[in-house]
Amino acid sequence: MEKKNKLLTIGQFAALHGINKKTLMWYDEIGLFHPSFIHPENGYRYYSYYQSAILETILLLRELDVPIDEIKAFMKNRSAASMKQLLQEKIDDLDRNMAHLRAVRKMLSYHRQNMQTLLTMDLSEISIVQKKERSLVTVDINRETTFDKQAEMITAETKKYQLRRLHDASYGTMIAVNSLQSGDFEDYSKLFIEIPFPIKKDGLHIQPAGDYVRAFYRDAAESSVLSYQRIFDYVEERGLALSGFSYEVIINENVIDRAEDALVQIEIPVKFQ
Repeated sequence: MEKKNKLLTIGQFAALHGINKKTLMWYDEIGLFHPSFIHPENGYRYYSYYQSAILETILLLRELDVPIDEIKAFMKNRSAASMKQLLQEKIDDLDRNMAHLRAVRKMLSYHRQNMQTLLTMDLSEISIVQKKERSLVTVDINRETTFDKQAEMITAETKKYQLRRLHDASYGTMIAVNSLQSGDFEDYSKLFIEIPFPIKKDGLHIQPAGDYVRAFYRDAAESSVLSYQRIFDYVEERGLALSGFSYEVIINENVIDRAEDALVQIEIPVKFQ
């Protein structure tokens, strides 16, 4: 600006800040932001260049979804201290929202990968995959734990970690390799829940990074026993050893209507003997 004390028309001032003239007129009407000068004869509104910083503050707060009444109260008593506090509150809100969006993106990627697996998989195939370390929330179960009780425990854990919905986490069941090797294929000992954001808490189950043997079976059409027998044969032929737990998840629950159509993925850590 050549002369910063020059008054600008409402159209010029609105264009300078990338807003509509009606927005400035509305701000004036509600007592939030007044023109520097109103022509007494024609009622035209004029704004000073020095009002730009004030308007930009208002526009920033509007972009942050601060209610008009709160903006009006803030603008009447604004100071460095109150501005710092308000901005910190909004930064905290944004951090929470970004953390949620990152968690949603992770969960969407998880479901997309499951859909890709469904489209390309060979049910008879057993493979070795590499996995990163995961921290899992687990709850203990046994043969006496009813399905209703399992659902209740999962719901309680997701609420504890302030997940907005159940589908914000992935979950499944665990069975110890020792139980499988002793022929007890129904000895499920834990439900696991993967929270899709970093958490720090004592007692989390660490699913180790490394190589995993992966197989699938249809819950209604094929016995899990047959799948595990095929896995035993596979690892024995290749000189591998199973360890830890088998992690089972249903990978097609988003696209089926009946529980008997569930497709179960098995993953177990393996090492060369």
